[in-house]
Amino acid sequence: MPTLEERFSTALHHTARAWRHAIDARLKDLGVGQAGWMAIAFVAKAGQPLSQKELASQLSIEGPTMVATLDRLVAAGLVERMASDTDRRVKLIVLTDAGRSVYAKVSAAAKDFRDSTLSEVDRAALRTATEMLESLRARIEASGD
Repeated sequence: MPTLEERFSTALHHTARAWRHAIDARLKDLGVGQAGWMAIAFVAKAGQPLSQKELASQLSIEGPTMVATLDRLVAAGLVERMASDTDRRVKLIVLTDAGRSVYAKVSAAAKDFRDSTLSEVDRAALRTATEMLESLRARIEASGD
C-alpha cells in the first residue's frame, strides 16, 4: 500500500501531465506543439523580452532543447531573436504579431479549460491546494534541488 506521500507525488505528476495534455489537445489546430505554445505563453506573460537561457530555466528544459524549440518558432514566424543592448551574445526572445495571435488562442483555451475543470471545486479547497503547491515549489527552489 503506497504511503500518502507516494500517492501525493504520483497524483501531482499525473495531474500535471494530464492538465498539459488536455490543453494541448485543445490547441492541436494551431500547428504548434506543447513545447512551442508553452514557450509562447511564458514569453507573453513575462512582460519583457526573456533571454533564451531565462526561458529555458522557466520551462525547466535544457539549452539545446530550447534552441530547437525556438528555431521552430522563428521559422513559423511566431517569435524573433533580438540581440541584447547590453550583451550581443545574449539573444532575447520576443513575440511577433503572429505569436501574439497564437498566444491569444492559447490563453483563451487555457482559461476555458481552467474554468470548466475547476468550476465545481470548492474555492477554499482550491485556495488551500494552490497555497500548498506554491509553498512546496518555494521550498524546493530554495533548497537548490
